[in-house]
Amino acid sequence: MAIVIGGGNIFRGLAASTKGFDRVSADHMGMLATVINALALQDALEKIDVYTRVQSAIELRQIAELFIRRRAIRHLEKRRVVIFAAGTGNPYFSTDTAAALRAMEIKADVVLKATKVDGIFDADPVKVKEAKHIPELSYLDVLTKRLNVMDMTAISLCMDNRVPIVVFNIKSKGNIRRVILGEPIGSVVQ
Repeated sequence: MAIVIGGGNIFRGLAASTKGFDRVSADHMGMLATVINALALQDALEKIDVYTRVQSAIELRQIAELFIRRRAIRHLEKRRVVIFAAGTGNPYFSTDTAAALRAMEIKADVVLKATKVDGIFDADPVKVKEAKHIPELSYLDVLTKRLNVMDMTAISLCMDNRVPIVVFNIKSKGNIRRVILGEPIGSVVQ
């Protein structure tokens, strides 16, 4: 299993750029926030005897391996959890895009998008009480309806490579296990 971790709980580059930060600098700060979260997750997993490796898209030799595709695949073959940090290493690209890109690079079967709601809805369920859950939809539905599931680049990458996306609520107890076991939860984009 590979995990692309975000850093929004610490710093959001796009949000900071709307408040006057230089966009490139803000995105770099966001990438560093993902590294902090990756190290925290690594520590938590290793405390329960799960072997991990953190790979960063930016060079941080003392604390993480540089992302190298073949090395990531080898870690996965050795049944290590690989935690990808620092997004793509480039400003203007979200961790959603990083997740789709890394999924293609390691030949993942599926992208599991953990979120705060129970899948994809026709409107924001946090703001619109009557929002309807959509259990299954196509990539084109997501793109043409501009549903804010993942950014459009990530959706397009998954569509072009025929990698399904499962969007599920990470806050519901047991959902990580359920989605990994292939139980029908959340929403599927394919």
